[in-house]
Amino acid sequence: MRVTVSRKAHFNAAHRLYRKDWSDEKNDLIFGKCNNPNYHGHNYDLIVSVTGEIDTETGYVIDLKLLKEIIESEVEIAFDHKNLNLDVPEFKALNPTAENIAIVIYNKIKPKLPSHLDLEITLYETPRNFVSYSG
Repeated sequence: MRVTVSRKAHFNAAHRLYRKDWSDEKNDLIFGKCNNPNYHGHNYDLIVSVTGEIDTETGYVIDLKLLKEIIESEVEIAFDHKNLNLDVPEFKALNPTAENIAIVIYNKIKPKLPSHLDLEITLYETPRNFVSYSG
């Protein structure tokens, strides 16, 4: 029997959406306010969902304490109160859209999990705008 276990986390971060190879006009047209050269911030909510078989000895899909520690080290410490464009190496050459942030988070967490577990990342940029990624 496969079960999904989820943990919610939170981080605050600033970013700017733009492409260096586009004109200022095109960046403004495509990214609007999110292209502010002085950056802007979001209070991100993150849901990390792990799916797998229940371990017959522990009754767990994954120990939530372990999942908490992975999220803390791979996401919260790495992203919280950071400028994603300037402070997070993964975004030096990658536009920090919600879609790309979710994929980066997935790629940071997935190798830390046992390989038999499936992972889904849901990232809320605002209460109404969110993305999900599962590999």
